[in-house]
Amino acid sequence: MLDYASLSVLAAVIREGSFERAARSLHVTPSAVSQRIRLLEESVGAALIVRGQPCVATDTGRRLCQHVDQVRLLEHELQSSVPSLGQEAPTRVPLPVAVNADSLATWFAPALTSFAATAPVLMEVAVDDQDHTADWLRSGKVLAAVTSSPQAPSGCNSRALGSMRYIAAASPHFMARYFAEGVSNTSLALAPSLVFNSKDELQTRWVHRYCQQHVELPRHTLPSAHAFVAAAIAGMGWGLHPQTLIQAHLDRGALVELVSQTPLDIPLYWQQARSASSLLEGLTRSVIKVAQTHLLPPHD
Repeated sequence: MLDYASLSVLAAVIREGSFERAARSLHVTPSAVSQRIRLLEESVGAALIVRGQPCVATDTGRRLCQHVDQVRLLEHELQSSVPSLGQEAPTRVPLPVAVNADSLATWFAPALTSFAATAPVLMEVAVDDQDHTADWLRSGKVLAAVTSSPQAPSGCNSRALGSMRYIAAASPHFMARYFAEGVSNTSLALAPSLVFNSKDELQTRWVHRYCQQHVELPRHTLPSAHAFVAAAIAGMGWGLHPQTLIQAHLDRGALVELVSQTPLDIPLYWQQARSASSLLEGLTRSVIKVAQTHLLPPHD
């Protein structure tokens, strides 16, 4: 049988990033936390935590963290629906999810906030590139994710949300400086581009589709959706922006398309661990409802 008290300690260490902070959150001593983890690792027969700054879970540890997250959700609902159990239900339960920054900055935030405003949860939101958020779900770090991958990890469901439309845009001054002779593989190789982080391939994908060849792009790295837009308006570089985030700037001429009528549509999917949890299903309903009004319809 699994020791769920120790699993909760494991989840606290991974959530807080250290034994000391986990101890403070659990109102116990660091040595008590260390002993719990040691006994749990001996019981499982595998290392569960990679000690460091911060502490991170091993593959086995992540799966156990996901399991205990699911159990918390189910126990909360059971205790709420069967008062005769005589146990006090936790006020709120953690619900970890992963999402890409552009979705969070546009349509996902309303879905998240409307759900969390009434549900007895504490949302734990991780941000990563849409091509990599599924890895968080696969590893057990989260229970659900917005991802560009249609294939759900084992033990999870996948639902098409729709497509987010991206527009390659820059300021008029930037266009005049770098693209006065047109947008080509030569001019793109000289014009600074904007990327969210090292995982961001949107600009490369758009260029490859437009030029029909790979172009090595000079890059500024800006890990913020809103700073990304501000940098483009200021003339720092060009980039792929969610249309909903920059439409007002396009309308007033602060930003212009690099090449007219060349959007890049990225299909998005909602993937979640299979669970009987009504809380997780409630979040799913909220996400799908908002996505239907903000994203392009899913392809058949």
